[in-house]
Amino acid sequence: MESLLKEQDLNVDLPQAGEIRTGVIASISPSQILVSIGAKSEGVVSGRELEQLTAEEREALAVGQEVHVYVINPEDQNGNVVLSLKRAQEQISWDNVEKLLTSDEVIESKIIGFNKGGLIAGVEGLRGFVPSSQISAMRRSQSTGDTPEQRWQKMIGQPITVRVIEVDRERRRLILSERAASTESRQSIKERVIEELEEGKVYTGRVTSLANFGAFININGADGLVHLSELSWEHIDHPREVLEVGQEVKVKVINVDREKKRIGLSVRALQEDPWRARVEKYSVDQLVEGVITRLTKFGAFARLEGDIEGLIHISEIAEHRIEHPKEVLKEGEVKSLRVIRIDPDQHRIGLSLRKVDSAAFADKDFKLLAAEYKSEEDEPEASEPSETSDDSPGEAPSTSEDSEA
Repeated sequence: MESLLKEQDLNVDLPQAGEIRTGVIASISPSQILVSIGAKSEGVVSGRELEQLTAEEREALAVGQEVHVYVINPEDQNGNVVLSLKRAQEQISWDNVEKLLTSDEVIESKIIGFNKGGLIAGVEGLRGFVPSSQISAMRRSQSTGDTPEQRWQKMIGQPITVRVIEVDRERRRLILSERAASTESRQSIKERVIEELEEGKVYTGRVTSLANFGAFININGADGLVHLSELSWEHIDHPREVLEVGQEVKVKVINVDREKKRIGLSVRALQEDPWRARVEKYSVDQLVEGVITRLTKFGAFARLEGDIEGLIHISEIAEHRIEHPKEVLKEGEVKSLRVIRIDPDQHRIGLSLRKVDSAAFADKDFKLLAAEYKSEEDEPEASEPSETSDDSPGEAPSTSEDSEA
């Protein structure tokens, strides 16, 4: 028998302080409410915990009703499990408003009070605060008077649509926004705009906000993102270097993700690409000189001029197979190279070392060399250098010492 009792004790799911349980009301009296929660004995709601229930809340309770209870004490000095209906309700309410915060759900509520800073609205049985800065422009236009009573008293009982924007359970702080709830209509506007947008088309928008990673531009009521890399052809560290909030700007739509409701924009796509201008002097099959700047397992990079670099793929370094560019090249070396590919869209130049002396290019190299030689011969005829020119060959530039002599 003793072992059987022990076995039964082990099978009992003992309540723990701070947990919320679902129970069934066993009895109701003026001094206490007994709730069956599956423990060895029924739990009790009494004293101050009972007094915290309003008359309406107590009238709504009935024997056999399923309720949520909060375990205050698993076993008091009298062996009772001490429970609270009010605390369970509050815990569940805070859990729900935290979910509302993450879901951005719009809530239909009612104004139940006010203070000098704004309105009070009920959400999930909690009192939420709507600061005056978060009250809609239309409602604020209806508030007149010098005191809070004059401004807000007449609004008590009115419906209000809000969104949860801040939850701090420990400080019992619940902040609501009527203005943010209006983004529901903005969402429908964005959906319509996204359907109408065309990739590659240019629109005029206005800068709404700046972030480290880019700028948000509003086009026809919907915000699109201009990533930092799409703001300028030049390197910038922050969007504020080229834009400011409120500025009107032309943008090109480069991506529309209708599933995720994202709009990708570009400012630099409407600007002249300086890279194209800098590489106009180069052409495919041309011989150039480059400084080897970096060696990688797939090839070597060579700087041609300024910040113009090209890639010598490992297959274009030598006629024979090599495992790594370092077998043939060293960083800092100056090499004659042949341009084999120019990709203006990707800002890439393909170079070759093994094709520099290729017989296949001999005829073209000869013609280019002859053209360069002819242009050098024609140059003096077009403009003879003056005798006093500092660049006259064979003569040293005059100095003050020469003139004194």
